[in-house]
Amino acid sequence: MKQNYSVLIIEDVPITCDAYRLSLEELCLRDQFLEFEIDQAYDCITGYEKIKNASKKNKIDSVFLDIKLPPNEEAKIYSGEDLGIKIRQILPKTKIVVFTGYSDNFRIHTIFKSLNPEGFLIKNDFTSKELLLALKTVLLDDIPYYSKTVLNLLRKQEVYSHFLLDKNDRQLLYELSMGTKIIEMSKKIDLAKPTIEKRFYRLKEIFDVKNRNELIMVAKEKGFI
Repeated sequence: MKQNYSVLIIEDVPITCDAYRLSLEELCLRDQFLEFEIDQAYDCITGYEKIKNASKKNKIDSVFLDIKLPPNEEAKIYSGEDLGIKIRQILPKTKIVVFTGYSDNFRIHTIFKSLNPEGFLIKNDFTSKELLLALKTVLLDDIPYYSKTVLNLLRKQEVYSHFLLDKNDRQLLYELSMGTKIIEMSKKIDLAKPTIEKRFYRLKEIFDVKNRNELIMVAKEKGFI
């Protein structure tokens, strides 16, 4: 039985839209049980209309959202960030994956604060390999994904405690500190073993550590345990 996902791409550069679409198609080629229904919008006007229509009809599993978009002045939506806020209000279960050319510390921080996206990539980081990894991680593994530039900027500000760790991450850290083995954690955390392992490796990347002991030590220093 196929897994069907509805994806809305909101991006004003057609060639970039094509890159996202090709990456989704590549995922389908790798997994015959996977299927995407892909729709596109090129500005805040059409993007907002598609979001409103989806709230009345069909769900949207994920929105790929650019930040710099032609505005919708009538609805007072002047950027992708404003549109993302509308998505959170209208479609609270929809995953938002931000793709942006902005790499300013303050700008990234404000986007996290307003949208808390499930995925966040800087366009300068783009490779086909990373794009595929990001889409697979967010859509299929149900784990947040942030490119290295985003992680490095957030580490410098030490704001990852508010944005990058969810309830399951915090529980995983606690179980690690209590000596629980990864293989046993699925009995205590409502996640499958492969997902727990992926979160463990992601936490090591976020905290920039190499092993379990270092992760526990840094997590304690930062007040997570």
